[in-house]
Amino acid sequence: MARSQETGGKKDKEKKKAKHRQDKLERKEERKANNSKGKSLEDMLAYIDEDGNITSTPPDPNKKREFNPEDIQLGVPKAVDEPIDPIRKGVVKFFNESKGYGFIIDQQTQESIFVHINQLSTPIKEKDKVSYEVERGPKGLNAVQVKKIS
Repeated sequence: MARSQETGGKKDKEKKKAKHRQDKLERKEERKANNSKGKSLEDMLAYIDEDGNITSTPPDPNKKREFNPEDIQLGVPKAVDEPIDPIRKGVVKFFNESKGYGFIIDQQTQESIFVHINQLSTPIKEKDKVSYEVERGPKGLNAVQVKKIS
């Protein structure tokens, strides 16, 4: 008598494949039964309540508020230029004579302000106290009319 060609491993694999096919068929039938195609527009709409949460019920018309479209600000607010004191005082933090530029630390704001050699009325070096005026440049504040004070 000849032995069967099917072994235990083959039978198990065939059973798993058959079970998988059956599960797949059941899932397909379930999807057909719960098909969402053909729903009305009202069933697909979602609403946002006054707290910003998504709900399926429309908002109460009595709670409706009117807004002026010009009052709604989109994006980042524009920077407001604060009035700048014309003459400021500070200390030279860094100055490179060969390159012709440096930085001054403002006494009030502790802000670093760029200074170019063309804006100096007297020669300066590091740790000198200076008075200056500020003007807005392309990369930030620039010191102009810089004078060394004693």
